Amino acid sequence: MEQTALNIPSVGEKIELLNSNIKKIIKGKDEVIFNCLCAFFSKGHILIEDIPGVGKTTLAYALSKSMGLEYKKIQFTSDLMPSDILGISIFDQQLKDFVFKPGPIFTNILLADEINRATPKAQSALLEAMNDAVVTIDGKVYGLSNPFLVIATQNPYENQGTFHLPESQVDRFAIRIKMGYPNSSSEKDILSIDSHERKWEGFDSILNSSEIIDIQNYIETIKIDESLLDYIIEICGKTRESTYFELGVSTRGSISLKRLAQARAFLNGRDYCTPDDVKQMVIPAFSHRVIMKADFSGSDNENNVFEDLLKTVKVPI
Repeated sequence: MEQTALNIPSVGEKIELLNSNIKKIIKGKDEVIFNCLCAFFSKGHILIEDIPGVGKTTLAYALSKSMGLEYKKIQFTSDLMPSDILGISIFDQQLKDFVFKPGPIFTNILLADEINRATPKAQSALLEAMNDAVVTIDGKVYGLSNPFLVIATQNPYENQGTFHLPESQVDRFAIRIKMGYPNSSSEKDILSIDSHERKWEGFDSILNSSEIIDIQNYIETIKIDESLLDYIIEICGKTRESTYFELGVSTRGSISLKRLAQARAFLNGRDYCTPDDVKQMVIPAFSHRVIMKADFSGSDNENNVFEDLLKTVKVPI
């Protein structure tokens, strides 16, 4: 790919501003914010899983508002239909023909809020869009905005009224993150802001769409040595062979890990990847793509398994 012309010092300053901007709203979650930026700049979709009320939707809105992009939200419910997401063709009496009315998916950032409260039929409406950035309706293909990103939130499966996301859906997310409760200091900061209006005071758009596209294209040119590609392949292979997993990581997952490692290198001010860039993105990139055997299920066990698995793979020097 041809190297993208990018003013690195200027962009670096804007990335710092972007990070600080989001931290004004999302308190005490630096790693979560960083991982979201890695996914966004690597053109990857984001799945945020946790209990209600810990800031999942706020994080999605803060990210979109910082980017200066068009943002739409769909509240996923059990009666949601695919046409509520994609749009519908309506017969126009004057034109004597069907006219397509685009749905909310025609935006830059789509928040699929509580995605696992909708039925699999509604969830499947996102599959083509997330994979190819197009949707096909009545045999006609419609391109989506550039950039295009889905940020989905989901409640834990044990909550009432939830449906499991199918593997094909989950695999299209670059990362899965968990917000977790804030620490006491961060929660006090949140409580000290007593109104919605005050919370968003001084919150500015840092980047525009053309700058974002330039950054995304530049990240694809970040150097990643062949030994690191072999490292990624070996890690993926270990998940497929592991006795802990019913289902290992797909090829889409290995591509995603490579792109996330490149984005992490960029956000750390480098034009080349290191083994640590790969290693640090393994759990966010892979934890939702594997299926743990029943005896080992649970997020803590999952993380421990990945950490043990990484110890068995030789790190390239």
